[in-house]
Amino acid sequence: MTSTPRWFTDTSDGHSQWYIDRFRTMEREGVDLGGEARLVNALVPPGARILDAGCGPGRIAARLHAAGHDVVGVDVDPALIAAAEEDHPGPDWRVADLATLDLPGDPFDLAVCAGNVMIFLAPGSERAVLERLRVHVRPGGRIVLGFRTDRPYGPADLDVDAAAVSLVVEQRFATWDLVPYDDDADFAVTLLRVPE
Repeated sequence: MTSTPRWFTDTSDGHSQWYIDRFRTMEREGVDLGGEARLVNALVPPGARILDAGCGPGRIAARLHAAGHDVVGVDVDPALIAAAEEDHPGPDWRVADLATLDLPGDPFDLAVCAGNVMIFLAPGSERAVLERLRVHVRPGGRIVLGFRTDRPYGPADLDVDAAAVSLVVEQRFATWDLVPYDDDADFAVTLLRVPE
């Protein structure tokens, strides 16, 4: 197992800036970038404490903050956190590796991992990441993960790792707007529950 996330090993030089520019351009063009945030907002009470784990340049955390939630955004890539701080003041932005995440403060009501976070982790670290997220989310809270299904780490692997760290698979959808999941889906949005 390597400790270097695939975000760094499986992408080319300049990928982080390309990613930042891509979302800035889509934002300027009026593309709907709020689907993940709408789903998360529907899952929590007003003023919830939310962890955006693998927050990238901050688009989801920013929308959740604007909706009145207490949001912490964490990403392993300092360039993405710098872009989040520049473009979206308000949330608490942190540079950290999710496999060793150790944030102070009260537990979160929900953690969200969108944008294919799980398939950009260091190979073999997925279970450690789920464990660190479980530790940071209150009993009865949720962890919501969305990622493509055509990569080496898929929904079946997630289910095994979730069970190993005492997380319960609650629901799975094919999109952030709740299209039912089936085995032909190229994307999976999974809701995990932290046991009470």
